[in-house]
Amino acid sequence: MKLHDLRPAAGARKARTRVGRGIAAGQGKTAGRGTKGQRSRAGASIPAWFEGGQTPIHIRVPKLHGFKNKFRVEYAVVNVGQISAYAEAGRLGDAKPPTVNAETLAQAGLIRGDGRPLKVLGQGEVATKLFVAADAFSASAKSKIEAAGGNILVLAPEKPAVEDKEPRAKKPKPAQPEEKEAEAAAQSPKAESETRTESEAAAADTESSESAEAEN
Repeated sequence: MKLHDLRPAAGARKARTRVGRGIAAGQGKTAGRGTKGQRSRAGASIPAWFEGGQTPIHIRVPKLHGFKNKFRVEYAVVNVGQISAYAEAGRLGDAKPPTVNAETLAQAGLIRGDGRPLKVLGQGEVATKLFVAADAFSASAKSKIEAAGGNILVLAPEKPAVEDKEPRAKKPKPAQPEEKEAEAAAQSPKAESETRTESEAAAADTESSESAEAEN
C-alpha cells in the first residue's frame, strides 16, 4: 500500500447538500426555508431575545425606582381631633382625664389592633383634657394636647431580650521575647550559685585528698 492508495472509511465523508438548484434537485426552489416569512429572506439575523414583535420582557417588566428601606417603621396614626371627639362622647372610658393608648384606641375603633406602634398627629382641635401615651407625637399634636391642659407620655421602644452569656475564658498570651529574657535573667543567679557550690565542693574534695596524701 502506498500513500496514494489511502482512502477514508466508507461513510466517513458525506457530500455537502447543495440547495437552491431547482425543483428537481430535491432541495431546490425554497431551499428548506419555507415559502415566505422573516427567515426565508437573505440576511435574516434574529437575536435570541426577539419575541416576534410583541412587547419584549425587558420593557413590560416594571422598573425598580429607588429602594425599599427595611428599617422603616410603619405607624398606626390617629389625629388629636378624633381623639378629642371620642373622649367628649365618652367612648374612651369614664376616667377624668381619659387615658389614651393603643389599646383604648383599638377598642374604640380608631386604629387597628395589629401591634403597630402608635403615632399621634395634630389635625383637628383638642377641647378636653387628655393623657395620651404613644410611641411618637408630631410637634403640633404635642402642643395642642398640652395647651388643653393634658399630658403626653412617649413610650420607649422595646428592645429584644438578650440572653446572659457566660464570660469566655481568656487565653494566655504567648510570652514576648523581653519576658523570656527577664525569666532567663531571673534564673541565671540560681544557676551561678549552683555552679559556685559545685566548684567549692570540688575544691574541698581536692584539698582533703592532698592533705591525706601528705600525711601518708
